[in-house]
Amino acid sequence: MSQEITGLSQLLDQIKSSCQHTERISLQLVLESIGRRSFAPFLLLVGLILFSPLSGVPGLSTVMATLLLLVAIQLLLGRRHVWLPQWLLSRSISRKKMNDALQWLRRPAAFADRWMRPRLDFMVRRSGTYAIGTICSLIALTIPLLELVPFSATTAGFALTIFGLALVTHDGLLALIACIITVLLTWLLAHTLL
Repeated sequence: MSQEITGLSQLLDQIKSSCQHTERISLQLVLESIGRRSFAPFLLLVGLILFSPLSGVPGLSTVMATLLLLVAIQLLLGRRHVWLPQWLLSRSISRKKMNDALQWLRRPAAFADRWMRPRLDFMVRRSGTYAIGTICSLIALTIPLLELVPFSATTAGFALTIFGLALVTHDGLLALIACIITVLLTWLLAHTLL
């Protein structure tokens, strides 16, 4: 049974612990390890995958964009539990790729966990959460375009990771930083494609 996640290192530990006894790691297994009762770990998970070397796996960005859109829409609709279709839950990668990605994320996670704390509460409660859900939906819709611009999908993953961390730790300052990154990413995308 998963416990409430309060930091990035804890999220990585829970995923690693649940993935040690199988060769193929499905999305369903990962989501069961973090729990389906909260939307914040889902946003954090999608951001981490897009920010990590796993984003180089062909087709994974599109799967993550679909997951992100489904989660963000359910957040906006006020659902208490996350629902995902079975075809998405059954997507999997090898345990080695998962372990490599988790190891790669270990140092940034430890750094991030040291300075996150509850602050600017209005950014991560009620209307702030709906604003985050809206922004994440827009990011999900642009991820296919982001693949045309080098490193922009990774930047989107970074913004999503920060949004997820902001919701997990109730840190409104992180949400504000993620909004700024999203605005810069939007400007970069518009400037590159026009």
